[in-house]
Amino acid sequence: MKSNIYTILFTLFVSASLQAQEYISAKLIDSTTQKPIPYATIALNKASGVISNENGDFLLYLNKKPAATDSLFISCLGYQTKRIRLDKFNDSTIVLSNKSIELKEVLLSSENYTVEEILEKVKENLINNYDFEFTKNKLFYRESYFTDILKSNIDIKKSTIPEFNQKFFDSLIHIIPKHSDNYTEILGILYQRPKTPDTHKLDIIKASTLYDKNNEITFSGLEEKFSKIFKKHVKRNSYFKIKSGIFGTKEEINSSLFDDKKQKEEVEQTKALIEEQKKKELERKKNFLKYRKRTISNLETSSFMFEDSHLTFLEKDRRYEFKLLDYIFLNDDFVYKISFTPKRKEDYQGTIYVNTDDFAIVRVDYDNIKSLRKFRLLGISLDEYLKKGTFIYSKNATNKYALKYAEMESGSKFGIKRPLKIIEKNKHTKGRRKQNEISSDLHFIVSNRTKKELVIFENESIAETVFNGFTEKASINPTYLPKYDPDFWKGYNVIEPNQAIKDFKSIE
Repeated sequence: MKSNIYTILFTLFVSASLQAQEYISAKLIDSTTQKPIPYATIALNKASGVISNENGDFLLYLNKKPAATDSLFISCLGYQTKRIRLDKFNDSTIVLSNKSIELKEVLLSSENYTVEEILEKVKENLINNYDFEFTKNKLFYRESYFTDILKSNIDIKKSTIPEFNQKFFDSLIHIIPKHSDNYTEILGILYQRPKTPDTHKLDIIKASTLYDKNNEITFSGLEEKFSKIFKKHVKRNSYFKIKSGIFGTKEEINSSLFDDKKQKEEVEQTKALIEEQKKKELERKKNFLKYRKRTISNLETSSFMFEDSHLTFLEKDRRYEFKLLDYIFLNDDFVYKISFTPKRKEDYQGTIYVNTDDFAIVRVDYDNIKSLRKFRLLGISLDEYLKKGTFIYSKNATNKYALKYAEMESGSKFGIKRPLKIIEKNKHTKGRRKQNEISSDLHFIVSNRTKKELVIFENESIAETVFNGFTEKASINPTYLPKYDPDFWKGYNVIEPNQAIKDFKSIE
């Protein structure tokens, strides 16, 4: 009798503790190196789940009262899948062990294929392995955008306005923020048919943008700052015209200064480059839904299986050198670990992981080996020096592979090194209206870095009628956050923020 009472009490205690536990959170580390394990899948009963972030952290909300038999399944490339019963879960750190592979298992699975034969089978099975039909995906997307001014200098050569001396321009440089962060997060439902153009519809459940409005570094923002300062010093009926500069202009580069046809063409190219940078900034803010849907779609379709992908190791395999490096476990399946490096002019190197049973590529890690785009003309320069990323695929309910996680990091440097001339003119002065002039040398270098992360929590096949029946909301605006709010995503499964996001706070 006593035994039955203890059993009942214990059951009630476990039930109460599970009910009170709204979420589970922990950090994944390697049993040998003690280093964090990123991109691991943490699933509840092998169904819906989350991905650990770059620091190995995860947080999983429990949408319903769990049963005592419910378990977490944690899997990652090269590690033993770990099962933890929820009623036994009480650690803030979870240790994963490497999974060893016996030679007999490898031989039975691999059949001693050469790397060339493996790649041929990958291409043969591409259409059958991946889901290219209409799907409905619940996703979380995070974009982190960092801007740093690496160099900022205005050297005054001549000034007929006493107030506009070197000291004044040094003070202008001083007020320009040298660093800014911008974080955008979206939870939504994406309706799509991956290989069909313009078949992406996004239903945004919740979205936020985290940045400091007073510390934003953009072309438009810098122009506005400089414009306000100059207006304070302009005489009545006067205005400023800036030649060969970049801030607050009536005419940024005056092509009439050049007589040669080739020089004029170069001027137009330079103007086009500046306008391209401004357009990107404007699009990022103007239509939130349209721009973010496009960035999510572009991230997904930049993978190796799509046309116009920057990853061409399958389409142009003769341009690459492939090496079979190892056999590894991924989610209890054997995978070939194969490296690819360009023989000649291709831009990327990396590693692919191929399932030994169906020859599906289940993961790709890549990075660029050289600058992707370089431009230097008339003192304007652009260097797109960084592009790297990861794609991870897993099987859905239709036994097809679908995207589970994607990450892409890109970086560029934009530079200006050219003469800057500021001319004051007056509307009521006859003739050329010129009042004063300032001549200087301008040298700026701005670095931009973007990190995009996309995780698919749920992937569901749908009919075309369901896709056609969904209508996007006309206007969606994210919630502006001047500092990190730990309660904003409470109750929603997302990618855990890193420490930089948690520490973010606008400067008053």
